[in-house]
Amino acid sequence: MNKQLSAIENFRRLHESGCFVLPNPWDAGSAIYLEKIGFPALATTSAGFAFAKGFADGPAHVTRDLMLDHFREIAAATSLPVNADFQNGYADDPEDMAANVRLCVATGVAGLSIEDNTGRAREPLYNFDLAVARIKAARAAIGESGVSVLLTARCEAWLVDDPHPLRTSLDRLVAFADAGADCLYAPGVSAPDEIAQLVKAVAPKPVNVLVSTNNCKLTVSQLGDFGVRRISVGGALARAAWTGFIKSAKEIREQGSFTSFADLTPFGELNDLFVGRS
Repeated sequence: MNKQLSAIENFRRLHESGCFVLPNPWDAGSAIYLEKIGFPALATTSAGFAFAKGFADGPAHVTRDLMLDHFREIAAATSLPVNADFQNGYADDPEDMAANVRLCVATGVAGLSIEDNTGRAREPLYNFDLAVARIKAARAAIGESGVSVLLTARCEAWLVDDPHPLRTSLDRLVAFADAGADCLYAPGVSAPDEIAQLVKAVAPKPVNVLVSTNNCKLTVSQLGDFGVRRISVGGALARAAWTGFIKSAKEIREQGSFTSFADLTPFGELNDLFVGRS
């Protein structure tokens, strides 16, 4: 508990000013490495974890309890604050989702995110009133837990191909901020002017921006100038690892050669990183 409370305090402090990167490990080893090279906090990635387990991404494919165990593993592997990618909270109903939020808080994380993606093709976003009610319920559940983890509310409009993603995100993020969210997040936004509009709309509350293949030319400095407080990368680091693995595996299978091994991180460097934990 003392470790968690200290992590929460540090995590909240990071959100007060400046701009920081919140990278997303997919297992204990990647979390340990990211701490070693100096990142101040971490966030889980539902996609990265799902792929490592051989599952597709989403609550329909990775069970709640398996995901909660993953949060415990990452929180235990590092002294850094960890934000949990809790997707839709594994429930539609606000009361059921709130019960799951309390379970998430108990894993030792410093923050958690709740999104408005239903996972259903016909109605990809919860209707506005229900989406707001879910954030209010998550806020209340955190309060009842007595552990003030940071609540991030996500609008998935860009990711579900909403016809008006900026308008939808602006309306929802403002409402989520009023409902008690500490940090606001609309994954998929890429245009600088749209990022700036989101930041302005919810100010002074902080905004998280996801950097991935669609907006990877943006820099930390540029995003900071737009007023962004927090930058995450979702499953991109996990996909980068998969990219290297797939390239090497295909070279072996298709060409019968092993040249991609020439630039590998040395065994000793990795082994030394973990030897103290063995």
